[in-house]
Amino acid sequence: MQTHQQTTGRAIGAGMIGNVLEWYDFAIYGFFAVEIGRQFFSNESPIAQLLATFGIFAIGYLMRPIGGVLIGHVSDHFGRRTALVASITAMAVPTFLIGVLPAYETIGVLAPIGLTVLRMLQGLSLGGEYPSSMVFLIERAPEGRRGLMGSLASIGAVTGLLLGSSVGALLAAVMPAEALADWGWRLPFIAGLGIGLMGNLLRRHIAETLPERKAERAPIVETLREHWRLVARIAAAASFNAVPFYLLFVFLVSSMQIVDGFAPATALKINSLSMAALIPFNLLGAWLSDRYGRKPVMLTAAALGLVTAWPLFWLMNQPVPALVLSGQLAAAVFIGLFSAVMPALFVEATPAHVRCTAVALGYNLCLGILGGLTPFAATLIVEKSGNHLAPAFLIMGAAAIAFVAVLTFKETYRMPLPGSVVDPRSSRKRERSRGQPATAQRPAYAMISGRS
Repeated sequence: MQTHQQTTGRAIGAGMIGNVLEWYDFAIYGFFAVEIGRQFFSNESPIAQLLATFGIFAIGYLMRPIGGVLIGHVSDHFGRRTALVASITAMAVPTFLIGVLPAYETIGVLAPIGLTVLRMLQGLSLGGEYPSSMVFLIERAPEGRRGLMGSLASIGAVTGLLLGSSVGALLAAVMPAEALADWGWRLPFIAGLGIGLMGNLLRRHIAETLPERKAERAPIVETLREHWRLVARIAAAASFNAVPFYLLFVFLVSSMQIVDGFAPATALKINSLSMAALIPFNLLGAWLSDRYGRKPVMLTAAALGLVTAWPLFWLMNQPVPALVLSGQLAAAVFIGLFSAVMPALFVEATPAHVRCTAVALGYNLCLGILGGLTPFAATLIVEKSGNHLAPAFLIMGAAAIAFVAVLTFKETYRMPLPGSVVDPRSSRKRERSRGQPATAQRPAYAMISGRS
């Protein structure tokens, strides 16, 4: 029989690995966008190739809300494990197929059509993976550690981004440019299948959980009828996760090269260092939220974003790499603190029987729209105003919206979580050790299969 620590460790691995794969793919697709454009849109100009490549990328993002609803339904109706296995399979297989998809010169117009279909499938997966992993991890969190467990979903995403960027940079360093452009860019996509198979195997060997109470109607119908206000609050709060992240780690990478004249390697190095800094701030924010509450940490992070966005953007628009890095590292503080606590706040606020559907819908409506449009909006604002600091207003606006939205949530960090699958005996033991009365709660989920 496995110990509680072994079961928790397996749950952490199963919950994180999908996000690692999802964002690994995000990173390598962006890193090799030029090579992908040449392969699948060879009859277009270089600029048209790049635009077409990122256009298909955006189509994948628009599929996120649909994927969130579909996989959320599977999770709320058939179980968390089933949903997680489905989402990682829906990412791993298309990622591999992109790596082996014939180029335009071989199959003509079927090449870009095939790439579009595969990116749409990945978008469906991405829409369901992150919210489902939030719910899965937090429902399995030890007593008093829900914030920390929830933050691992964000840390998994950052790990995937760093892994993808590192693989891309390594191949660019060791392979001749011609070989990389011809076939070398395919290797990271093919390798993604290995991560997917590992995650699939890991997830199949965790216990399945089903709600004792199911939604009276389809989860999406009940969510829209009974919990639409909660969905709107989740979307509003998530805006401060979407806007700063895509400004700093997507828009500014191009801005550093075009406006400041940095070499691509310098821009990517600054970006990677800043992204790596998110991990310790994620852990700090999660620890603080488990100790002092979700709302104080998130409100502090939003307030920091509101008051520091302008001066930090001034730093990040200087032609000195050290100043740009210092600005991005400072911004990583409020992004890391906020994104770490967000999963726990959303999961704890949502009824167990529609939890995945409601969280996925609210989160993906925000990320699918704001995440996809933020780099475009920032570029347009700069072009129209002539002011390279103007995108700071986007962060300030998102911070203000999220601050108000977070105020509408109840503080839940000390409340029992309906749907938790943690052994009640371990919870009572911890409560007694803290001198608190035991509050045994019958889990709202039934363990029905799997090995744990």
